[in-house]
Amino acid sequence: MLNILRRAAFAAVAFLMLQAGAFAQNATEPLSIATRKGNHAFNVEVMRDDESRSRGLMFRRSMAADHGMLFDFEKVAPVAMWMKNTYLSLDMLFIRPDGSIARIATDAEPQSTRVIPSGEPVLAVLELNAGTAVKLGLAAGDRVLHPLFKPR
Repeated sequence: MLNILRRAAFAAVAFLMLQAGAFAQNATEPLSIATRKGNHAFNVEVMRDDESRSRGLMFRRSMAADHGMLFDFEKVAPVAMWMKNTYLSLDMLFIRPDGSIARIATDAEPQSTRVIPSGEPVLAVLELNAGTAVKLGLAAGDRVLHPLFKPR
């Protein structure tokens, strides 16, 4: 009986590790942010449906410096984010339909249920590792370049 329980526990752990690995290896798309100091390139996972948007970066322990996650909300509306079950501290860029950054929330607290509002209607949110916005000098008004956004 003990061997059966050990095998079941091993199988459960192996399954969870495979699932975590699958989340960490989603396909990425190129994205760049145009600032006064130049363009900054990233590879981003794009969350285009409710299930993937609700999961986001939950349970991940790391993200490469040049990676991020882009949440496509499919319509322009005020949005609110939170960090429940998210272990990484993040910067959140709230983006208008033309790709301009409306607001940046820096250093979001891991695992917090505090609501982080967009402040105005937006089409998308880009999550980057905490400190990226300050390091690169990102500011409201800078432009995110990705096929999701239509220039004015």
